[in-house]
Amino acid sequence: QLQLVESGGGLVTAGGSLTLSCTAAGRQMEYYGMAWFRQVPEKEREFVAGLTWNGRTTMYAVPVKGRFTISRDNDKSMLYLQMSSLKPEETATYYCAASGVGKTIIRQTLSEYGSWGQGTQVTVSS
Repeated sequence: QLQLVESGGGLVTAGGSLTLSCTAAGRQMEYYGMAWFRQVPEKEREFVAGLTWNGRTTMYAVPVKGRFTISRDNDKSMLYLQMSSLKPEETATYYCAASGVGKTIIRQTLSEYGSWGQGTQVTVSS
């Protein structure tokens, strides 16, 4: 499994931008498909964006498509999420995750991800 640590969260005003980062350690990141999820209190964690091991295939949740960009740098063991035009309802804790079964096919369900970070808080003020 990978050890994942997110960073880059913070407070941003509506319409603003933020880039999240996730550092991976423990194994070579290219063995894994990667994704970002988010969660607000009392709601289920939801898929935001994912990509295959080489970054050539990406997938986005409908609400973020066109505004968020997921990317990875396997040499640096880093995963990124560039977020723009942020909305107050996107206030949440954002998690990065790694999936061994999702290396070539992007997975969207929580159970298919075996490694999780501790999360980073993103707050979008109106």
